Amino acid sequence: MSQAIEMTPRGPVRGTIRPPGSKSLTNRALVCAALARGRSILTGALDSEDTRVMIDSLNRLGIPVRPDWSRATLTIDGAGGQIPVADAELFLANSGTSIRFLTALVTLGQGRYRLDGVPRMRQRPIADLLEALQQWGADVQSERGDGCPPVIVQAGGLPGGPCGVRGDISSQFLSGLLLAAPCAQAGGQVSVAGPLVSQPYVRMTLAVMRAFGVPTTAAADLSHFQVPACGHYQPVRYEVEPDASAASYFWAAAAISGGQVTVQGLSFQALQGDVAFCNCLARMGCHVTEAPDGLCVAGPARQGIDVNMNAISDTVQTLAAVALFADSPTSITGVGHIRHKETDRIGDLARELRKLGATVEESMDGLRIIPGPLHGARLATYQDHRMAMSLALVGLRTPGVWIEDPACTAKTYPRFFDDLARLCANPES
Repeated sequence: MSQAIEMTPRGPVRGTIRPPGSKSLTNRALVCAALARGRSILTGALDSEDTRVMIDSLNRLGIPVRPDWSRATLTIDGAGGQIPVADAELFLANSGTSIRFLTALVTLGQGRYRLDGVPRMRQRPIADLLEALQQWGADVQSERGDGCPPVIVQAGGLPGGPCGVRGDISSQFLSGLLLAAPCAQAGGQVSVAGPLVSQPYVRMTLAVMRAFGVPTTAAADLSHFQVPACGHYQPVRYEVEPDASAASYFWAAAAISGGQVTVQGLSFQALQGDVAFCNCLARMGCHVTEAPDGLCVAGPARQGIDVNMNAISDTVQTLAAVALFADSPTSITGVGHIRHKETDRIGDLARELRKLGATVEESMDGLRIIPGPLHGARLATYQDHRMAMSLALVGLRTPGVWIEDPACTAKTYPRFFDDLARLCANPES
């Protein structure tokens, strides 16, 4: 794919699409399967950079994962709560789920493990996870002493027991602890200090653990968790839902273009909280219906809204693209933690929206988008897959929109631009 691509304005986008499997579910299920005693099979699994670095690392740890990408299937021979390899260097690119989940996982081993990634990963915080694991008796350190990767783990098994973790930077710290806890000697009793961001992702973690045979007791507000010392998970056959974050781009295409798009395989009962993105579009004037084969959004989105997106923060950039075409401002709050993602998803997003002609007021935990006459621009994506996919949607109505580094979508959705083009070329359009 070229260094930049120009988007082509379209008429109303109409059609049906099924995105690839959820990255969040695939990586959680891979960890549970790796710690299970016996063979698990994941169907509908996502083929992406984030899942490939997870698979590569599990293989390096001596836990065989055999992909059949033609069938979106992964076969995992779990090691029963053990880590067979005693020394490993793991490269996780810029996959936050992978480095955070695997940092907790390798503490179960016996040996030395080093986890690293791309330069941006070395800027992403992990200190809260390390501190919680230290409370469990693990020897884990930030190699450079700055609270960011690379991480060094000198493992001798994980005692477990009580620990506390902050919840205001990333819910992945908590999820990593929960996923490893059943294989700790004393299980885990985890308390969350302060507000917990992205709560639906924690509920997703609990649901995947339950599917692999580990029941967890959780407070209703997700402030406390009790995980039994099971020693290992149960091997299962697990079906991965289509990715709801990826689905948001296609629902937004309908909202922006005034079309109608059905995303198959998802409902409001999905494990992924990002299906609630459809509620935002409904408030903006779209018609949202739950059909037997999926969730359907019919546009256009007309009015701006005020919305706290803490629970669905991976769709902030998508909503921002839609907000450009509303007839009144949109205010997004509660998402200060996304400044620590693949890029600063508040500051860098605001910069690119201004290039298109919008007025954007930035705050520490969100932004206010005031629509204005739009014009084309060459948009930077900051090696952030969600920046590329969301900003591309602006070009469905605005001529002259160029997306730099479109290949960065390989992180979670390598075929995104192909799928978007197919949807836009649907004969119903």
